[in-house]
Amino acid sequence: MSRLSRLKDRAQMLAAARAFFSARGVLEVDVPIMGRGAAIDVNIDLIPAIYSKTDRYYLHSSPEYGMKRLLAEGMGDIYQLSHVFRDGETGSRHNPEFTMAEWYRIGISFEEMAAETVDFARLFLGDLPSDTISYREAIQRYTGIDYVKATDDDLRRYLATLGTEDREADRDALLNYIIGIAVEPHLGQDSLTVLAYYPATQAALAMIQQRGDEPVAERFELYHRGVELANGYHELTDPAEQRRRFFQDNEERAAKGKERLPIDERFLEALQRGLPDCCGVAVGFDRLMMLRHQAVSLSDVIPFAW
Repeated sequence: MSRLSRLKDRAQMLAAARAFFSARGVLEVDVPIMGRGAAIDVNIDLIPAIYSKTDRYYLHSSPEYGMKRLLAEGMGDIYQLSHVFRDGETGSRHNPEFTMAEWYRIGISFEEMAAETVDFARLFLGDLPSDTISYREAIQRYTGIDYVKATDDDLRRYLATLGTEDREADRDALLNYIIGIAVEPHLGQDSLTVLAYYPATQAALAMIQQRGDEPVAERFELYHRGVELANGYHELTDPAEQRRRFFQDNEERAAKGKERLPIDERFLEALQRGLPDCCGVAVGFDRLMMLRHQAVSLSDVIPFAW
């Protein structure tokens, strides 16, 4: 298929995505892409923007905070098809500017949100079967390790057998290496695979529950052919806990030599007013298009690459 044919199909899929949400009564919103407050994540770096030569803003890495402010006002189920920005992310599956479909649903379960995300992916990839595996079960299946019982040194020794050593890595970093190297390539080879129930230490903006002998985050990611497509949460609604996590993430950023980012106080004020119980997910639109066209790079399915 030619470049222009792929771009025309992209336009059709943007329309199909909007029809998907319209059929479910989910309203489109359009929150700003730039703000003084920053989306704080240890592993995501932001692109700053300078206004009037002195004021430092940030291009958003997700419309999440703005969308949650609308949820707190009573907007109901909402979605946004948005350009988002992340510093230093380039490669066949990354572009510093990319398109994200993000939506929030009130009063549905974590499992129902994962199922709806699978249905959204099927718009692009066809009627593929789906399966769900927990983070803990996936590591056990593909490495033989029960990470809950393993020590950090056990994880380091396993990674050394794969040719990866990082003596400075903390436990979550070690687990991320194992997921990325030993687990992800197996996920969703002939299906859409939901990887669910992450360690509580990787909760980000998700609620935590007890599952057996382990506290876990109500968080999932969706994979096809080893490619991560989505990241979803049963959303955290506690403003005090959210502030604590922001502070902790900034401390970890500083420990890694990264910039501490300004907390979005308007977002926390919205949580204080009351965020309804909801689930949310962010889906990489460009990655879905890449897989839809069996392309080797995002640059094959976006108008102009970085």
